[in-house]
Amino acid sequence: MVQCPNCSKDVSSHTASGGEQVLCNLNNEGGLQEGFDILPILKEESYLRAFPEERRCRAFLEFCAEGDVGAILDLINGDKGEDHKDVTMSSNEEGAARTIDVLRYQDPMGSLSTGLHVAISNGREEIAWLLLFVASSLELHFFPPDVLEAAQILGATREEQTGKVDIRILEDSSHRTAENLAQQLGGVWESWVRSERLRPIMDSILPVV
Repeated sequence: MVQCPNCSKDVSSHTASGGEQVLCNLNNEGGLQEGFDILPILKEESYLRAFPEERRCRAFLEFCAEGDVGAILDLINGDKGEDHKDVTMSSNEEGAARTIDVLRYQDPMGSLSTGLHVAISNGREEIAWLLLFVASSLELHFFPPDVLEAAQILGATREEQTGKVDIRILEDSSHRTAENLAQQLGGVWESWVRSERLRPIMDSILPVV
């Protein structure tokens, strides 16, 4: 991965913190970027060649980071129509398989972050509300009326959550739930933490104010 395809020379170098990087001059539609570290892209492409079924999941996380509600709904509604919300894939040569729930996908290359972690990291309140609507057991009367109205207009549907993992329970590689991350970041998420809507304990959740 860090060898030149033409001469096989190791083209990697080290960052100030001791990490590995592959610097290049990248010229694309965004213009020329000098000293661009292309190693993360190479690693992601290598991973996706091994697990191509996860491309949709990673696209989902990108939509969460960008705040693209429409793209997320197109993806999950398309899954329902094509009957492959859970993607079954072979995980080893013996044929053992696992399933991936896109809504609860945890990025193995991004600290096991869920879409909710990603939304919080990028300040995307609208995505956080959407994921609570479609992937948590937060009761409907805790959602603001405008959020429920938007969900109806956009065609977001809520499936029965019994037996499904509440996205608020899932932890990243630093053992942080989405609520823990919101507590660390503060800012716009302070009111979310106070309301406890990110905490999957129904008896302690306060009404939306």
